Amino acid sequence: MSSKPTAAHTDETEHESDTEPASALATARRQLDRAAAELSLDPNIVERLKHPAQLHEVTVPLRRDDGTLEAYTGFRAQHDSVRGPYKGGLRFHPHVNREECIGLSMWMTWKCAVMDLPFGGAKGGVVVDPKQLSDGETERLTRRFAQELRDVVGPHTDIPAPDMGTNAQTMSWFMDAYSMQEGETVPGVVTGKPPVIGGSEGRDGAPGRSVALITREAMDYFDMELSETTVAIQGYGSVGANAARLLDDWGANVVAVSDVNGAIYDPDGLDTRDVPTHKEEPEAVMKYDAPHTISNEEVLELDVDVLIPAAIGNVITADNAHRIQADVVVEGANGPTTFAADEILAKRDVPVIPDILANAGGVTVSYFEWLQDINRRAWSLERVHEELQTEMLSAWNAVREEVDERDVRWRDAAYIVALERVAEAHERRGVWP
Repeated sequence: MSSKPTAAHTDETEHESDTEPASALATARRQLDRAAAELSLDPNIVERLKHPAQLHEVTVPLRRDDGTLEAYTGFRAQHDSVRGPYKGGLRFHPHVNREECIGLSMWMTWKCAVMDLPFGGAKGGVVVDPKQLSDGETERLTRRFAQELRDVVGPHTDIPAPDMGTNAQTMSWFMDAYSMQEGETVPGVVTGKPPVIGGSEGRDGAPGRSVALITREAMDYFDMELSETTVAIQGYGSVGANAARLLDDWGANVVAVSDVNGAIYDPDGLDTRDVPTHKEEPEAVMKYDAPHTISNEEVLELDVDVLIPAAIGNVITADNAHRIQADVVVEGANGPTTFAADEILAKRDVPVIPDILANAGGVTVSYFEWLQDINRRAWSLERVHEELQTEMLSAWNAVREEVDERDVRWRDAAYIVALERVAEAHERRGVWP
């Protein structure tokens, strides 16, 4: 496809609810099968990649501020390390579970491979609502979780990073707890730290920057002028807000953004530098003076050129996919489109640029941070931005070539690039007797 795609309404009403995946794991496995079908791979390698190498479940006791003791469950799924140490986020969220962690760890394997980073995939977290914890409780929980995972993480083994419900401060506590037990400062055990203790400049904004870069490349590919492009973004956190502001700076017309309470919409375009991000002022989007307020569901269905779901997973489903009016979907969140919705959008010729490519700026700058920690040499923000753009364009071109040569969907093309690299590494290394 080399011209602007169309996204007219369709009369298709089948919801395919019986095909909706029950979990991130089910989706990840089905996506793996789709990509494997395009390649002549050893089926044994494909079967191996459907399962994690290891899954760790731990109990994390926490003494609350009132003196009571509560026990929380924590997980760390380590999917594949054939190309390097495991890499992936830690989330504090009430819906964390083992299947989600395994599925997300698989996506991390593909994300690292499509970016050609020397990492494998991991993901983990604690089943907890962080909003119900004080700062002191969050610190104690993090430090104890670090201790419980101490034997299975490390700068050359498994390198966690921030995710939902965690941030740079969480990573600081995790790194300090690990370092205290090791008897030396080990900044490379996690990424996403503040620069003052070994973090990288530009890490916080990297996922949003990569979403903006990929959106810009997609507009060029589809012969759409960025200055004439309308964009709607669900989620105005670190990913959505950074993508919105960069695209706005580059001339795109960002007409809608949302937070957990709803969305603001201005068909003439929003001043994204004036709309507070979640970090600047939590849940402030709906307080902003805009011509229209709409729901989070409605922002997905606006008639725009580009839709960027950048909030949570599974928001584009079989129930609403036929109402998506955007010409192109660029995934900012992890897993925002269900498998069944993907099928509907494909039938309607609505391209979906997948998360494992679009939001891979986070893990890419985490790689830069890890390099800086290992070498004890910091990079400037300008160098980080230049290196990130180079890596994103390289990954974009590799995926684009597969789209053009094989006539496959963008998600399938990204998986093909990643799976070829992972499978070749497995073939080269072989199987330990």
